[in-house]
Amino acid sequence: MTATAGVCCSPIAREPLSETDAAELAALLKAVADPVRLRLLSMIGSHPGGEACVCDLTDAFDLTAPTISHHLKVLRTSGLIGSERRGTWVYYWIIPRQVARLGELFTPLAEPAVTV
Repeated sequence: MTATAGVCCSPIAREPLSETDAAELAALLKAVADPVRLRLLSMIGSHPGGEACVCDLTDAFDLTAPTISHHLKVLRTSGLIGSERRGTWVYYWIIPRQVARLGELFTPLAEPAVTV
């Protein structure tokens, strides 16, 4: 543990990751390691009503519909988003627990302790 200017750093994890958890989290991180997928995830997560139609997402990108579909499939396969077809459109929503797992990985357990 290092100290800088009297502040000690808190650990960011309760315990080291198991092999299974590490593999699962690596898949989630790989899914969001693309700028398009990261933007899609943020657009879906911040959309009013908690879900977004694919028609609400495609205009934000200078990409073809099949490319957008591929990126959405990667997010869906990783378990970060869910989807449902309604007529001709597909609607997407965030899977909160999966997205929270990413956040938990980088959220410190406590505020840094101030040493005197």
